[in-house]
Amino acid sequence: MKYRWLELSEHIASALKLVAQIMKEIPHVRKEFRLIVDQIYLIGLQSLPLIFVTAISTGMVMALQFGNGLARFGGIPYVPRLVTVSILREMGPVFTSLMLAARVGAGLAAEIGSQVVTQQIDAYWALGSSPIRKVVLPRIIALFVAVPILCAFSNIISILGVYIISVFQLNLDGPYTLSKIGDGFTLENFSSGFFKTFFFALIIGLSSCYFSLRVSEGTREVGIATTKAVVTASVLILVGDFLLTKLFLLL
Repeated sequence: MKYRWLELSEHIASALKLVAQIMKEIPHVRKEFRLIVDQIYLIGLQSLPLIFVTAISTGMVMALQFGNGLARFGGIPYVPRLVTVSILREMGPVFTSLMLAARVGAGLAAEIGSQVVTQQIDAYWALGSSPIRKVVLPRIIALFVAVPILCAFSNIISILGVYIISVFQLNLDGPYTLSKIGDGFTLENFSSGFFKTFFFALIIGLSSCYFSLRVSEGTREVGIATTKAVVTASVLILVGDFLLTKLFLLL
C-alpha cells in the first residue's frame, strides 16, 4: 500500500514537472503555428465522423429512453427540453471527450511513444531543440482548440437526433418540439458544459504526452503507455465532470 502511494506521488510530481515545462515553452508558441494547424486538422476534422455517429446516436437513444419512461406519466411533451438540457450540460461534453480520449489520446500516445523508442525525441535534445516545444505543445494547443469546437458540433447533432425521435417516434408537433428545444438551449446550459471541455482537453493531452514520454525500451511499452493514457484520461474526465458540476452548482 505504501509503495502504491509513493508511486502515485511520483506520477503527480512528474506530471507537474511536465506542466511546468509546457508553461515555459508557451511564449514560443508562435514559432510552431504550422505544427499546431496540422494537429488541429488531425485531431479535429478527422474526428468529425466519429463524433457525428456518437452524437446523433446519443440524442436519439436518450429521447427514446426518456420518452418511454415519461409516457406512463403523460410527460412526453417534456422530453425535448429535458433531453436538450441533459445533453448540453453533461452528455455532450462527456461523451465527446471520452470518444476523443479513445481515438486521439491513443493515437498521440502511440505516436510519441514510437518517437521515444526510435530516439527521435533524443535527437531533438541533441540538435539543441526542445521536444516539449516541437512535439508536446502543438498537440496540447490543438486539443484546446479542437475539443470545444467538436463539443459544440456534438451538441447540435445530438439535439438533431432528439428532434427526429420527438417528431417521428414520439409524435410531437415539429414547431412545438423546436420551441421546447429552444427553451432548453440557453446560454447558461450551453456554457456549463462547454467550459468543461477545456479541462477535458488538458486531461487528454497531458495523459497522452506524459505516459508516452516515459516509455523507456521496446515497442511493448508503447502499447502499455497507450493503454494507461486512455484509461487515465477516461477516468479523470468522469471524475473531473463530477467535480466541475459540483463547482458550477455551488457558484
